Amino acid sequence: MENLARQGCSQIKWPLSFAGSWRLAQRPGNGTRKIELALAGSNHTSDSMHDVLIIGAGPAGLAAALWCDELGLDTLVLEQAETVGGQLLSIYSRIENYPGVNVENGREFLELWSTKLEAAEFDLWTNTTIESVDLKAKRVVLQSGEQLQSISIIFATGVRRRQLGIPGETEFAGRGILDSATRDREQLAGKDVCIVGGGDAAAENALLLADVCPTVTVVHRGRTLRARREFTEQMVGHHSITIFPESLVTRILGKTQVEAVEILRKDALKPFQMAVQSVLVRIGVEPNTELIREQVNLGENGYVIVNSEQETSVANVFAIGDVANPLAPTISGATGAGATAAKVIASRLNKRK
Repeated sequence: MENLARQGCSQIKWPLSFAGSWRLAQRPGNGTRKIELALAGSNHTSDSMHDVLIIGAGPAGLAAALWCDELGLDTLVLEQAETVGGQLLSIYSRIENYPGVNVENGREFLELWSTKLEAAEFDLWTNTTIESVDLKAKRVVLQSGEQLQSISIIFATGVRRRQLGIPGETEFAGRGILDSATRDREQLAGKDVCIVGGGDAAAENALLLADVCPTVTVVHRGRTLRARREFTEQMVGHHSITIFPESLVTRILGKTQVEAVEILRKDALKPFQMAVQSVLVRIGVEPNTELIREQVNLGENGYVIVNSEQETSVANVFAIGDVANPLAPTISGATGAGATAAKVIASRLNKRK
């Protein structure tokens, strides 16, 4: 990236993050780049029409943006968070199954993209909240009141972790409710932990913590664990792991920190309390489709249905990444889907010229 000091801007640091919203754009006329930084809540400046609006700046959205940029499309990326990366920022374990990559975590993976992203010429607004979307009109209305228009829209909004929806879950966020066992493993040494869930994520985290925690209690609704056999075989008989099948965590208790959970077992007359200092919820994910769920066809689990070109049931509206891929949600799949959508859009626009 060119020396921004000449333009009155401080040098951008990676990962890209500001207190307000930022826009990386092409300055008309002279071919040089500029940065426009606006305080949160203020209006952006925008062209009246874009070739592509991309909603979401995780690996799928960023890959689509890079391909759109390479194909010469006028592209604007909208990201609700203060920084790009999406779910990559929540990956604290090694990434070894992306071809040619072996990194410690998601942030390190994202840094591999930094040079390419800084050299790109697509527009990117972070800290941007979308109020509504009209897919047929290809119109996006921001919380600020600004309206954006495009020829095509790409949704790359990803998924979020499911919550239990029980008392104490929100109140103790960051005070005993864990985000990542991998990241916090050393701080959890010597503590009793409850893990809610019966799939691979719950089992893998239980095994990870069992080596440093006196007790790891796994609570799940099913009669048997859904996790892979390689995990369940290690869990059964492990001296630190207790499994409560056909059970529910009904409350998380404590004063200023998590102190206990309330567990209701099948056929029990009432729940019992068990002392723990931390709780990890791993009951799956759900797609972020609130903006469009009434306008496109969705699958049984709420994921967006797309064809082989990543197009939804609405013409020139595409969905990529985990929001449209419940069976194989991988970084490789997300970036590949981004490339597909970008190439399809470019091909259609070229035919119109």
